[in-house]
Amino acid sequence: QVQLVESGGGLVQAGGSLRLSCAVSTNIFRLAAMGWYRQVPGKQRELVAAITLGGDTNYADAVKGRFTISRDNAKNTVYLQLNSLKPEDTAVYYCNTRGGDWLWGQGTQVTVSS
Repeated sequence: QVQLVESGGGLVQAGGSLRLSCAVSTNIFRLAAMGWYRQVPGKQRELVAAITLGGDTNYADAVKGRFTISRDNAKNTVYLQLNSLKPEDTAVYYCNTRGGDWLWGQGTQVTVSS
């Protein structure tokens, strides 16, 4: 069973930055397009950023220009750099394949105060 372990969340003031990491327990990671998702209570989980095997990226409009997804295939890890954070970015952040194929991890809480 693939394990996803997200880390790096925390409490930050508006305008601040965080770097999230997601360690993946399988080398299959290197064959997978990956994504970062977020979820707030009462709402569906949404995809905010994705990266292909070759490093091509795309972003939800709400985070474009502020968030950057990257991956390190040697470390089986995907990252999400969050800059210029806004209170509406407050959510639990998860990683998974671009299609959400693996069992979801615990996520990491990001809280942005105004």
